[in-house]
Amino acid sequence: MAMKIRLARGGSKKRPFYRVVAADSRMPRDGRYVEKLGTYNPLLAKDSEDRVQLNMERVNYWLGQGAQPTERVVRFLEAAGVMEKTERNNPIKAKPGKKAQDRLEEKAAAKEAAAEAEEAAKVAAAEAEEAAKAAAAEAAAAPVEEEVTEEPAAEEAVAETSEENAAE
Repeated sequence: MAMKIRLARGGSKKRPFYRVVAADSRMPRDGRYVEKLGTYNPLLAKDSEDRVQLNMERVNYWLGQGAQPTERVVRFLEAAGVMEKTERNNPIKAKPGKKAQDRLEEKAAAKEAAAEAEEAAKVAAAEAEEAAKAAAAEAAAAPVEEEVTEEPAAEEAVAETSEENAAE
C-alpha cells in the first residue's frame, strides 16, 4: 500500500481548514485516511503558531515507513526542520504576466522618448549658445555704427493729429 502524507480539506465554502493525514494514495483527497497527523489553517497569520500543527513523532514514523509527503506538506516539514530545504525552480512563476510586460514596454518607450527629447534639448541649447557666441564675436568685430533716429516719424504723427483736429 503506497502511503502519502497529504492535506484533507475541511471547513465551509471560502473558509478552508485542512487536516494533515496519512492516507493510501489511491483514496480520494477528502476520503478515508489511516491517521490524522496534524492541522493546517491558512486563514491564520503566517507567523501564528496555530497555523500549522503537526504531531512530529507520528510524522517521523510514517516517513520511516516510506510515506511520501506532498509538496505542501514538504514545505511544512522544511519549516519544522524535519526535512532539508530543496531548491525549487519554476522560472515561469517569476515572469510577469502579459499586461505587466506591456506596461513595462510602454514605460521603457516613454523613458527612451524622454531621454531623446532631453538630448535634443541639450543639442539645441548648445547650438543656441554657439550662435550667441558667434553673434557676440561678430558684433565685437564690426565697427560701431551710430543709430539714426527717425525724427520725421514723430513729426508725421503730430501732423496727423493736427489734421484730425482740423477735420472736426
